[in-house]
Amino acid sequence: MDRDEPAGDSGEDRLIARFFRPLVTAPGALGLMDDAATLTPPPDHDLVLTVDALVAGVHFFPHDPPDLIARKALRVNLSDLAAKGAAPAGCLLALALPSDTPEAWLEAFSRGLRADVEEFACPLFGGDTVSTPGPLTISVTAFGTLPRGTAVRRRGARPGDRIVVTGTIGDAALGLALRRGDEAAARWSLNEEQRSLLIGRYLMPRPRLAVAEALRISATAAMDISDGLIGDLAKLCRASGVAATVQAAAVPLSDGARRACDADPAVRTTLLGGGDDYEILATVPPAALSQLQRRGAELGIPFTDIGVIEAGDGPVSVLDRNGKALDLARASFSHF
Repeated sequence: MDRDEPAGDSGEDRLIARFFRPLVTAPGALGLMDDAATLTPPPDHDLVLTVDALVAGVHFFPHDPPDLIARKALRVNLSDLAAKGAAPAGCLLALALPSDTPEAWLEAFSRGLRADVEEFACPLFGGDTVSTPGPLTISVTAFGTLPRGTAVRRRGARPGDRIVVTGTIGDAALGLALRRGDEAAARWSLNEEQRSLLIGRYLMPRPRLAVAEALRISATAAMDISDGLIGDLAKLCRASGVAATVQAAAVPLSDGARRACDADPAVRTTLLGGGDDYEILATVPPAALSQLQRRGAELGIPFTDIGVIEAGDGPVSVLDRNGKALDLARASFSHF
């Protein structure tokens, strides 16, 4: 990791040596003893690069378990790699730490990061650590590889393509509501298992790396759902120069989300526009749909058909069971 102080046994040197050097396994990381690292991609492969920043009080609660914060910071980037069809190759970490951050917090944070760099074969190559008077801020840059020219982009959707999503949608948005103690959550009558699942989906995303190859084979366009299903679909449509229609009843829901909808039908708009799903949104030619769904089933990651890509450039249309357009108050999360 880069150092702001002159060479020597500075506080930052000791922090890096104790908490982050033990995570280093890639030879190109040079033991975090240099100003930069090296990475040679496999022959005939492209590098895929992505970066996300997480800020305390915006992307996570300051009192969230530090090991889960670390894992979320890495996983939101791995989700981007999965959507492009890439396999992880490594990551960089930048930490802006309040000066009163206890060592116990750093121990737990590094323990969580170690668990995921090992689970997802995404070694740490370096980064930076600084002190800040503001909130804790974490930035991870991840890089992956894939066969040259095969990255699945946002701009490839074509009229007639089916719109598919992995997993279930909206769980993290409901988990956030539960964490905030929203009054509405008290009316959902969730059991403890359902509450735990929804909160868990908010705390720790599930990057769908297992389906990366299947996306490269079958998808015409893809992205991960980070800011809300409908808003992210609108971004994909703008990049591709197309329109889309989604059947709201087809959007896959967990048991907890379905129960919340039954108790309060207005929750459905939260599910469609809430962020932090980190599922995959993709478009697929009809002839390739069954193959993708079979492969997803084999991997334990279902792909659900929720709509169709159409010619045009209008907003995404979301229809209820009766074919009536739903009016979504918020289609996606936005920082600005």
